[in-house]
Amino acid sequence: MSRIGRKPISVPAGVTVTVDGAKVTVKGPKGTLEKTFSKDMIIKAEGNEIIVERPSEEKVHKSLHGLTRTLLSNMVEGVTAGFAKSLDIEGIGYRAAKQGKNLVMNLGYSHQVIVPEIDGITIDVPAPNKIVINGIDKQVVGQFAAEVREKRPPEPYKGKGVRYTGERIIRKEGKAGKGKK
Repeated sequence: MSRIGRKPISVPAGVTVTVDGAKVTVKGPKGTLEKTFSKDMIIKAEGNEIIVERPSEEKVHKSLHGLTRTLLSNMVEGVTAGFAKSLDIEGIGYRAAKQGKNLVMNLGYSHQVIVPEIDGITIDVPAPNKIVINGIDKQVVGQFAAEVREKRPPEPYKGKGVRYTGERIIRKEGKAGKGKK
């Protein structure tokens, strides 16, 4: 049996979980998340715990078991603590600023790159070369961070561009044998 799927999810105080068949709604201090899961999975909200069970030992049910439990756990964590993705900007003249609800970045192009804030996401710029993206839905936060990174991904020669904090860029050497024939 799935080691992850078997673990019950503890629901902290101040969070309410409503299970309506395959539809689960989680309300907490930071907001509300709603998701529809597979009809095959058995989701029970008992007291201050959520338990996910599978109907059979089929491969599809085994796969869905751990996935369903993890997604529910992320929903509970999102409405209580929230999620954050941090990005670093590296390069001479590369910087970011927040103007109203927009993220304005200078990334070496002839124009500024403007990314509007979407619903469920807040953007913080604590320093000109640091961006922090916050939200309650882990998938939306990660997707938005990937879209911001995509505007200028780090290049392998000098490492210039937008990268996740802690991301390691594999560097290339560049031209070898300069001046030789």
